[in-house]
Amino acid sequence: MVNESNGSASPQQELETFLSPEERNKEKIVKKYEMTKDAEAADFDPFAERKLDNPTSNMDTLTHLLKASLGTGILAMPKAFKSSGLINGIFLTILVAVICTHCAYVLIKCAHVLYKKTRRTTMSYPEVAESAMQNGPQWGKRYAYGFRIFILVSLFMTYFGTCSVYTVIIATNILKVANHYLSADVDLRMIILILLLPLICMAWIRNLKYLAPVSMIANLFMGVGLGITFYYLVGTGGLEFDKVSYIKPPVEWPEFFSLTIFAMEAIGVVMPLENAMKTPKSMLGFCGVLNKGMSGVTLVYILLGFLGYLRYGDDVKDSINLNLDQENVPAQIVQIAIAIAVYCTFGLQFFVCIEIMWNCIKDKFTKHPVMADYAMRTVMVTVCVLLAAAVPTIAPFMGVIGAFCFSLLGLIAPAFIEVITFWNIGYGRFHYLAWKNVLVFIFGLFALIFGTKDAVISIINEYK
Repeated sequence: MVNESNGSASPQQELETFLSPEERNKEKIVKKYEMTKDAEAADFDPFAERKLDNPTSNMDTLTHLLKASLGTGILAMPKAFKSSGLINGIFLTILVAVICTHCAYVLIKCAHVLYKKTRRTTMSYPEVAESAMQNGPQWGKRYAYGFRIFILVSLFMTYFGTCSVYTVIIATNILKVANHYLSADVDLRMIILILLLPLICMAWIRNLKYLAPVSMIANLFMGVGLGITFYYLVGTGGLEFDKVSYIKPPVEWPEFFSLTIFAMEAIGVVMPLENAMKTPKSMLGFCGVLNKGMSGVTLVYILLGFLGYLRYGDDVKDSINLNLDQENVPAQIVQIAIAIAVYCTFGLQFFVCIEIMWNCIKDKFTKHPVMADYAMRTVMVTVCVLLAAAVPTIAPFMGVIGAFCFSLLGLIAPAFIEVITFWNIGYGRFHYLAWKNVLVFIFGLFALIFGTKDAVISIINEYK
């Protein structure tokens, strides 16, 4: 643009003529991310600046991811297929996996953008939510802290309750085998209390790097349990194709979605895993750790759901291991293997709660932080186990919290965070990013309503 008064170039163009090509390119990057006030941010590499004492490798992260997603919820997949139909269940499982994986991908992608904007190297899920609001539209700044607290409380409630349910699951599987061999019946609450010390020892593992072997053991025992279960499904009886429905009416699909989403969802561990990685960029990408892990998880979910429903038809129970003949030793091995796998998973799931609580109190214990950390972990596990002992039927109640929180945390919140993060950057051609997130939001709302409804019905049936 030429200045009409004297024919010279405008001040902005005059300045650009003295800039080198590298400096002009830097300015373009800064403008793209709305960081013209801090041009040095364009050169900030959060991954190079990240300093970790014990970073996790890609394989460690993949192991943790598999363990977080391959929880006890997989045993309910045959029942989920019963609600969707044999063939329909395959496509709907893929749909749920794609959406859940995409939402986790979105959360990490937004974090990587916000690292540059805020010149930070790591962020938790609540911090990503708060940072997105603070660096987004003007109207969102006033709600930034409130949004952070909402994510924080939802995460803590969900994972603390989940770990309490895990305690009950471990004790229940041990009880089934113990009652078979002991003359006197063993009290479930007694087994739960006995688990207190082993669970405290598990929670004392302070670094995800050292939890990786534990997750590997968990995957091994879950593999043993699933392997024996697959043997029962295909090696001990016929597969009755004429006794199953291939496509169920849509009115029965909500139960499928509620079971599958809450079994597969692991949004709470995504950011802790990314923050601990030696190469965080490897988490994303077409062949990244996230896609590799979730692809394997989806395949196992489909196989168990398909074969389990095909083997037992409409007689399939809430958990496929309940269909196995408990008098047989292999079926008992399944119970023990699942108990060990869930025990080894406890540390990873509880890591979310520990990280949240420690960030809230660490400023008050600067003199003896290590001692305070161990004390906090001990108290938290004790409360978790006592809650399980007081209410062994806690699972239906946690179903309500899980249905409500996982729909918000795993689907709706990541879509909202992406919209806010890219508010000043742009949504791409035809605003495809915004329209895509509208669809995710609708799907999340669907899961929220029907998942909560099914969980409430479970409570009513439990205490009828």
